[in-house]
Order: sequence, then C-alpha cells, then structure tokens
Amino acid sequence: MNEDKYSLSARVFNQLQEDILSGKYKKDEELKEKALGEEYGVSRTPVREALRQLELEGLVSMIPNKGAKVVGFTPQDIYDIYEIRSMLEGLCARRAAKNAAPDLIAELEEIIYLTDFHAKRGHGKQVFELDNKFHEKLYEACGSKILANLLHDYHHYVQSVRKISLTSQERSVKSTAEHGAIVEAIKEHNEEKAQRLANNHIMNTMKNIEYYGWENIAKTEGQ
Repeated sequence: MNEDKYSLSARVFNQLQEDILSGKYKKDEELKEKALGEEYGVSRTPVREALRQLELEGLVSMIPNKGAKVVGFTPQDIYDIYEIRSMLEGLCARRAAKNAAPDLIAELEEIIYLTDFHAKRGHGKQVFELDNKFHEKLYEACGSKILANLLHDYHHYVQSVRKISLTSQERSVKSTAEHGAIVEAIKEHNEEKAQRLANNHIMNTMKNIEYYGWENIAKTEGQ
C-alpha cells in the first residue's frame, strides 16, 4: 500500500514537474489539487505530496488556505543555473576524457553528425532533441552517477530557455561545432582541454541567451 502510494506520488511529481518546466502551466497560475487529480487520474493525496516536493524545488509556492501556484524562474535563477552548469559540465567532460569507453565516444560522434545535418537545414525540433541526447550521453560518459544526476536536473530545468536559444540556426551550427570539439578532446583523452571547451560551451550559450534578454527569457519559463 505504501509502495503504491509512493509510486503514485512520484508519478504525479514527475508529470507535474514536466508540465511546469515545459510551459504547460504558466507562472503564477494556480494549481488546484482536485483538478490535477482528475487530470492525472489520482486522488488528491498524491497530488498534495507532489506539490510539497515541488515547493522544496522552488517550482511551486504553497499559500495557506488558498492552494498552490507556479513560481517559475527569475532571470537570476536562470543565470545561476547556467553558471553552475558551466562548472559541472566542465568537470563532466574532464571525467569523460579520462573514463569514456570507445563505444560511448562513437555514439557522441554519431549524434554530432546528425545534429550538424539538421542544424544546417534549420530543423529546430530535431536539433533540440539531438542536443538533449548529446548531453545525456556526455553525462553517461563521465562515469559518475552523482554528477550525471545533478547535470540532468539542471539541464532539464531550463528546457524552455534552451529551445529559444537553439531556434537560432547560427547558434545551432556553432553549438554543434562546440560539441564536436569537446568530443575530439575526450577522444584524445585531453582532460584539461575537454573541461575548458565544455565550460566555454555553456558560457557561449549564456551569451546567446543574453542576446534575447534575461527578462524576456524568464517570462517564457512557464508560458
């Protein structure tokens, strides 16, 4: 019984988190337990538990006697996430240069080949999906479950922002080239170079986001 309860709560948490991060629920939108329970096909209890967990993550605010609402991200939140990601991805690439097996490197190269094909043709949706695959595979290549989980969360939190960044064909092509350089350094087992290139890659993404304006980007989170 407890296991079923936990499973339901975890499922609702994952789905609601995804719906908030993808923009289905807008910033400041109220989240009603009854309505969410009906949507997800569960009672109000797992919904309430999921909302409490999301409040701990800063995605939801619980208001006494009123319920919950979507918090969204501030410009500073987004900047902080990218700054932290730049350091963690650098460490990830460094670890990958030391630990990555040849088959994982080959998979990264295949992803880059496909991304380059779609980026040069302006296929934004495919580029975004392949960008996700690249980073997930890079996280796997580092050989650290703890580091991979941290990076996965930060990467997922800003998916709406990344979609906007990658709508620029010019940035998509440059981003793919940066991915390629990172993989070459990993293939050469050049740990220092891989770390520097991965760090710079995230910093370049931040610069591209700044081009759109942090305020406008933040409004997009949850819209």
